[in-house]
Amino acid sequence: MSDGLASPAPPGRTAIVLFSLGAPDGPAAVEPFLRNLFADPAILRVPGFIRPLLARLIARRRAPVAGAVYERLGGGSPLLPNTQAQARALEAELADLGELRCFVAMRYWHPFADATAAEVKRFAPGRVVLLPLYPQFSTTTTASSFADWDRAAAKCGLAAPTLRIERYPTEPGFIAAMARLTETALAAAGKAGRPRILFSAHGLPKKIVEAGDPYAAEALATVTAIATRLGLDPADFTLCFQSRVGPLEWIRPYTDEEVRSAARAGRPIVLVPIAFVSEHSETLVELDIEYRELAEREGAPAYCRVPAVGTAPEFIAGLGALLRAALGKGGASP
Repeated sequence: MSDGLASPAPPGRTAIVLFSLGAPDGPAAVEPFLRNLFADPAILRVPGFIRPLLARLIARRRAPVAGAVYERLGGGSPLLPNTQAQARALEAELADLGELRCFVAMRYWHPFADATAAEVKRFAPGRVVLLPLYPQFSTTTTASSFADWDRAAAKCGLAAPTLRIERYPTEPGFIAAMARLTETALAAAGKAGRPRILFSAHGLPKKIVEAGDPYAAEALATVTAIATRLGLDPADFTLCFQSRVGPLEWIRPYTDEEVRSAARAGRPIVLVPIAFVSEHSETLVELDIEYRELAEREGAPAYCRVPAVGTAPEFIAGLGALLRAALGKGGASP
């Protein structure tokens, strides 16, 4: 007979929540996705009373451009199924830890944190681990996702003890996967000459970095770790930043300018996305199509884009090690 109280969580039952930004899943989702993005105070840093209006205006203005990008992907982004594949791979990696389930929470499109927190509550875990799929910490990504999760968890009454993995820019498994994929691209591009390696990360407005955001420094740490593992000559690579929008000054150097410079110098280009762990519009369109076209137009003898790590075994094992360490089950320290 029930006493009306919730049953205690079975010992060892663990919920892992994977965070990503989310992306439109169809043409009708583009404008509301953008509205959610620009309504985030971590993204649009203006007084709260004006932010909703500005978010609507910016989203309406940018929707046709963004819609054309997603049209090239068949109308929507593959980010969610790619993230779900990573969740299933992690569950397999951690199968020895008992009853464990990975959930996905997106910041600006479905599944939102509210729905995921309610799902986690129904699972009734004894502990929750938050794992952002952003290797480098930023106030605009990790901190924003954590704040949104805290709000959603409180709203639905999810009170399980919660652990957080905040960053892993040089996690050995992540670096090993990136290095292996980069090495393959270097071998292909090297047939056309000495490659110029562009490690590309999503940009940030310069004022956010100057306010203390560590993202750019952590992106550089990732690049340094990959370059060290591969024994690269410092003269052959650089960190650069893509996807800038709006009138603000963004952190430099810009990826498109580096592509143009390398191409005009007659160098084959290897483009390495170091801040994206899943394929989505900024890899499949911006890098694969737009920057490739730019490189070819400017005369690059070759252009090779390194894939996102996705479910690469080294990367999944690295995330597993982070989670084991967080749970006190052994493995590498975060």
